[in-house]
Amino acid sequence: MKCQKCERPATFHITELTGGKPEELHLCEECAREYLTQSDSPDTGAANLAGALAQQLAVGQTAQELARLDQQACPVCGITFFEFRNKGRLGCPHDYVCFQKELEPLLANIHGETTHVGKRPKQNAAADTDQLTQLVRLRREMKEAIAAEDYEQASKLRDEIKQIKDAG
Repeated sequence: MKCQKCERPATFHITELTGGKPEELHLCEECAREYLTQSDSPDTGAANLAGALAQQLAVGQTAQELARLDQQACPVCGITFFEFRNKGRLGCPHDYVCFQKELEPLLANIHGETTHVGKRPKQNAAADTDQLTQLVRLRREMKEAIAAEDYEQASKLRDEIKQIKDAG
């Protein structure tokens, strides 16, 4: 998603209630910083300057936390939180555990709940989450083995994947 004020990727998503209606803004870090430091009231003086400085520091802290979070990667599939934010897709079922702290508020905001209560796909009904997670990990390891030209290891992993698929 692009920033609403420039062409850079939007990394800040701000929802404001104006006149009782929610207004969503999707901004890049720089435009978000400008937006958050703008004053809604025409007040001037030390209090306004202190407020702007506090907001600036808060934005700086948020940006640092986001940069730290972007480096966090799932140990099973290897997807980083940065990749999730850009693509909007998780890599494996284990990502819900790995990024739980960050995903729960997001899911609660989108769906109003953090627990799934609807239908589930029939094709995956028999397979449990641990088995799917193991398949994702094995496929990733097989790709790495192929990339490293370790074809013996890749064939072992292929056979292990086949055994899991045949059993399930």
